[in-house]
Amino acid sequence: MLDRDGFRPNVGIILLNHKNQVFWGKRIRTHSWQFPQGGIDRGETPEQAMIRELHEEVGLHPEHVSIVARTRDWLRYEVPDRYIRRDARGHYKGQKQIWFLLRLLGHDWDLNLRATDHPEFDAWRWNDYWVPLEAVVEFKRGVYETALTELARFLPRQEPRNRFLRHAHRPHESGPDAPATTPGTLELPPGASLEANPVSNGAPHHGRSHGH
Repeated sequence: MLDRDGFRPNVGIILLNHKNQVFWGKRIRTHSWQFPQGGIDRGETPEQAMIRELHEEVGLHPEHVSIVARTRDWLRYEVPDRYIRRDARGHYKGQKQIWFLLRLLGHDWDLNLRATDHPEFDAWRWNDYWVPLEAVVEFKRGVYETALTELARFLPRQEPRNRFLRHAHRPHESGPDAPATTPGTLELPPGASLEANPVSNGAPHHGRSHGH
């Protein structure tokens, strides 16, 4: 299914783990690494195609992920003639893609590169968000850079780990002689469990903290 300019509608998938690292797959029997992607079939919406490709390429189901964001518009790349089947040359030009940023809700062991009889990848790993573009086939690099840049502002904030350990051993102090505190200092209020509460304006806040 091509548009009138010769571009096939397609989806790209940037899958994040809890560390904001991204799924990075090695194309089967090649040295090229890429994100999952695939064509949009006739009658499918981009989101429906993304869910189908997510299962076909990495074995995940909708309950394993949440959708964080998507690109506003189509991103296009042209495919060099040497990568185009001979019978498609002259009318097929390349891909136009909607990119989705997903958060993995499941576990690493939910990923399955052999979910279908036609796997796209033979290896995978978690990579820093800004992937090495030199590992991507050259004609896709511009789209990757554009998609990563547009979606970077939607990266979920990471919850701090062991946030109570640094200050939990310090006694709770109050009154005019208490040492000054700074915004973001974490203390353990009297009678509280091992869950620190943020301190602001020099006074402890005893309500439960809600992360975003």
